[in-house]
Amino acid sequence: MLLDLPNLLTLSRIAAIPVLVAVAAIHGAYADFAACLVFAAAAITDFFDGYFARSRRQGSDIGRMMDPIADKLLVGATLMLLVGHGRLTAYGLYPAIVILLREIMVSGLREYLAGIRIGLPVTPLAKWKTTFQMGALGALLAGDESARLLRIEWLPVSTIGEAMLWIAAVLTLVTGWDYLTASLRHAGIVSSTPATQPPR
Repeated sequence: MLLDLPNLLTLSRIAAIPVLVAVAAIHGAYADFAACLVFAAAAITDFFDGYFARSRRQGSDIGRMMDPIADKLLVGATLMLLVGHGRLTAYGLYPAIVILLREIMVSGLREYLAGIRIGLPVTPLAKWKTTFQMGALGALLAGDESARLLRIEWLPVSTIGEAMLWIAAVLTLVTGWDYLTASLRHAGIVSSTPATQPPR
């Protein structure tokens, strides 16, 4: 059902996006910190919607469809916000491009696999990718202005955020490659069996 708690949490992630955009547009220490809090609240629903779906046995087709869409909308909107407001350095733009392109590619691959009724489990590495990615985006939204607001000026929040974004980009490439090779195997383009060993 659409109004089950897991689905409501997923939809709240989408509903948070215009709020995030509006708050981030204000800019300034308080607005940056508020944008970070809005993003963190939205990101944490990604854990709880799955948790409640499993614990309450409320998994649904609409939930499985909307969950990755909500994730990608939140990540894509946040990356565009950061770039549009000049919150990334020139070097920080590259991991942002990698992450955004990977999200688009994986969406297409998932659609193909769903069409042939193949599901791929979330790997531990993919969970680490999500952790670094969400942490990076939250830190970059907060920025150094929030650090001054909290009187932790010594903490280079933006630099830490960009470093985490690079780590997320590397993990994004690895997990994206896993999706790609799995899709190619199911499409019969590459073999799923190891090459035959030569006789001894």
